[in-house]
Amino acid sequence: MVVNKIKGGHMGFFDKLRGKMSRASDILDEAEEEGYVELGADTGSESGAKITVRPFVISDFESIKPILDSLREGRTIALVNIKPLKDRDIVELKRAINKIKKTTDAIEGDIAGFGDNWIAAVPSFARIYRHKTAEEPRKVSSSEVTEYD
Repeated sequence: MVVNKIKGGHMGFFDKLRGKMSRASDILDEAEEEGYVELGADTGSESGAKITVRPFVISDFESIKPILDSLREGRTIALVNIKPLKDRDIVELKRAINKIKKTTDAIEGDIAGFGDNWIAAVPSFARIYRHKTAEEPRKVSSSEVTEYD
């Protein structure tokens, strides 16, 4: 007897679920008839991405190749951690940064450092904001003031 109640309870649940599913498909059919299109969710696919912000780490000169390739594709903003190479070999770091700078110049992009251990390189569609230092207000002395009659 208990078994029959459980079976009956499950059947009622599945009947309700089937009814809700058929109503959902009716709504989708109506939407298609009215000219609406269902859009699928893009889950992590880089192919459909317009712009990718991607972190990189430079540990040696050879590790700049993926950075250069991404910049040449023209859809990647590269945030590059230079600390590992900076701690190891400053001459090789300068060589690597110069190579990235030449590539960004060739693609008409932009490159700038921020902090002590990071650089940002962007393709031609973006520019990096550079904070302009505000000039201190100049004090006007009484001898510089022009008087008019």
